[in-house]
Amino acid sequence: MKDAYINGKIIDGTKDMQVKEGYAILVEQGKIKNIVLQEEADLTGYNVVDLKGNYIMPGLINMHVHLAGNGKPQKKQRDNAKLVNFLMSNPLTRAIAHNMVSGFAEMELLSGVTTIRTVGGIRDFDTRVRDEINCGKKRGPRILAGNEGISVPHGHMAGSVAIAAETIDDALLQVSKAKEQNVDLIKLMITGGVLDAKEKGVPGELKMAPEMVKAVCDKAHELGFKVAAHVESSDVALGNGVDSIEHGAKLDDHMIQLFKDNNAFLCTTLSPALPYALFDRTITNASEVEQFNGKVVFDGIIECAKQALENDIPIVLGNDVGCPWITQYDFWRELYYFHKYVGVSNAYAIYCATLQAARMDETGSIEVGKSADMIVTKDNPLDDLLALRHIESVIMRGHRTDHPTNKINEQVKTELDKFL
Repeated sequence: MKDAYINGKIIDGTKDMQVKEGYAILVEQGKIKNIVLQEEADLTGYNVVDLKGNYIMPGLINMHVHLAGNGKPQKKQRDNAKLVNFLMSNPLTRAIAHNMVSGFAEMELLSGVTTIRTVGGIRDFDTRVRDEINCGKKRGPRILAGNEGISVPHGHMAGSVAIAAETIDDALLQVSKAKEQNVDLIKLMITGGVLDAKEKGVPGELKMAPEMVKAVCDKAHELGFKVAAHVESSDVALGNGVDSIEHGAKLDDHMIQLFKDNNAFLCTTLSPALPYALFDRTITNASEVEQFNGKVVFDGIIECAKQALENDIPIVLGNDVGCPWITQYDFWRELYYFHKYVGVSNAYAIYCATLQAARMDETGSIEVGKSADMIVTKDNPLDDLLALRHIESVIMRGHRTDHPTNKINEQVKTELDKFL
């Protein structure tokens, strides 16, 4: 496993990234061994990969994934808890569900995403698929796995990709169970969500008691876990120890200070709210309440991201894949929306989806010592993020797949492309 990538235009993923030419990237045993001037490189013993002027950059990092969802549009809301109970009801359906999750993980990789963070899944499937990928049984990205989240009765995703904790002891028991499953993080569902809201304003409504949030965060931190929280309002979450705010809403000065005091970061997720906020309801089949809530959430995420930028709060990107209209292969759209609606440069969007999102030292940039997690595009994504739509090659821990493809949902593509 010694590859030398030559004649490529390097975009290294660092904050001030610019295209670098004339360098060879030397990869050994899945890591970047050296980056040297091509004319001075000794390529003896290397398999030479000629990039022929294409662009090479770090693989993308999707920080908000639900691996159990396919993103297929729905004519009506389905009972996700009932569906999960059915899938878990016998060995055959459990095997089918496990293979589905594995397939979605591979789909992420083939779209150019080399690391994902899962924040709510079916039972322990996320950690199982992570371990299967790590030992070479399955193909897929690195997975920072959260398994089931913790919600409350009638709370966001309760009974499907989150357990419903009635008491603090129930919630702490789930933290202990997650530790036994060897998760990488703990996920809380603190406020309501768009899809399970029956009234206007419910997505920002507090569902989990602050005492439960604090108890879970204290226990998780004691065990060495970070805590991510689905939350539209941030003060209860940050004030009780949450490490990352998923989604977000307009911040006040107190919340901004809590972000800084806690060294917390924001995970911006524009993708799932956009269809409910901007599509005609004849397309989404959304109710008037869902459209109203979707618009409130969409505007709130944009405002939160802008305030985070103004106050040097770190931002990472996730597309909440699994929600209707959000597929496992379209993460590049989140970068595009971040650029379009928040107003950042293409380079900064890429930075937030690569090096800034790297919650481990070995990924996120093309630098010596980093894992060889890279993607190749024909066009320059610094000029146009649409270049990320078509991946020429994806390299994961040094293993290269050329011309990766995924089956595309044409309805999703047609409707979402209207907002590019």
